[in-house]
Amino acid sequence: MARQKGDKLMMALLGIGALIAARGALRSWREYRLRGKTVLITGGSRGLGLVMAREFAREGARVAICARDAAELGRARADLVRRGAEVFAVPCDVTDKEQVHEMVQAVRDHFGQIDVLVNNAGVIQVGPMEVMTLEDYEESMRTHFWGPLYTTLAVLPEMRRRRDGRIVNISSIGGKIAVPHLLPYVAGKFALTGFSEGSRAELAKDGIIVTTVCPGLMRTGSPRNALFKGRHRAEYAWFSISDALPVISMAAERAARQILKACKRGDAEVVLTIQARIADTFHALFPGLTADLLGLINRLLPESDDVAGAGIKGKDSDSMLSPSWLTVLSDRAAQRNNEIP
Repeated sequence: MARQKGDKLMMALLGIGALIAARGALRSWREYRLRGKTVLITGGSRGLGLVMAREFAREGARVAICARDAAELGRARADLVRRGAEVFAVPCDVTDKEQVHEMVQAVRDHFGQIDVLVNNAGVIQVGPMEVMTLEDYEESMRTHFWGPLYTTLAVLPEMRRRRDGRIVNISSIGGKIAVPHLLPYVAGKFALTGFSEGSRAELAKDGIIVTTVCPGLMRTGSPRNALFKGRHRAEYAWFSISDALPVISMAAERAARQILKACKRGDAEVVLTIQARIADTFHALFPGLTADLLGLINRLLPESDDVAGAGIKGKDSDSMLSPSWLTVLSDRAAQRNNEIP
């Protein structure tokens, strides 16, 4: 009797294993081919956006990038051309609906159609809630929610006509867990996560696959161009060090490769870094305890100086701790990824 039960259990396990293997093989067979496709990346002039552009180009895709800073965009285009990419660069502020429509039309005129949209453009404001202004929240919502909404609505008609297309929304673990001293940022990213998940459900019937990406800490070099408020040097120190340590952060190149794989497979969601996945699972199981722990972490962060200013960029917030040997990996990434002119 016991032996029969053991045999049944073994057969069940083998069956589950076969189903998993078959599912993996099917996903590999149906994997989206990027060669010859046109990929539009917002915020593609530096940081993760530029790294993703390099990876898409390496897969044989034609790459269109947009950003607000024309000079920065020119440097990014030159970087991609040197690597053999077929690239088209368009200055655009994604928070402006008219600019978005003009940019999307320019990409269509140049490449013919847009197969993949990557909503990557973002802003980061770091500091305690007391020094954040209404304008900080408005800027975050314009960039992280309205910008992706404008670009998505601009590319949807042609994707629907073809019944084919991919949309990748770069949200954040801060779009699932409210991290202290990043309140405008997480508000915008929460909105993007909700929009991304909802649009995946609604667009599947049209043959359009939407993927939500929630990275944890990545070594992109972006802290230099983030805005810091309150005690800006202390805020920059903790943020830039956290973003640079290899134990808790991920190299931007590795992150970009995983994002491309998720896009090709058509994954619903990918959470990058083991630490972010653990935090996400813990938060889902124990939301109250997570909130209490985040409250304790908040007590360790720099206290407010009660001055609500415009914010100071990281590159103007140097201290004894940052830059230092603690931030060297992020500093090198900033040089590679066009974060430094």
